[in-house]
Amino acid sequence: MRAFTKLISYLKESRDELSKVVWPSRKEVIQYSTIIILSILIAIAFIGGFDILLLKIVQFFVIR
Repeated sequence: MRAFTKLISYLKESRDELSKVVWPSRKEVIQYSTIIILSILIAIAFIGGFDILLLKIVQFFVIR
């Protein structure tokens, strides 16, 4: 029975803490998501370009 009381207490405290959270607006979520997606795309382009460059260098020396 004590475990049930602790569980109820935990759930009440969690609800109270969640009510204190300041959630971002829809506009902020869209802006942050756009920044993250663009950052990922730039990283993919950089890593992909570097990979292709290294592949060409290795092919140049191995096929030679």
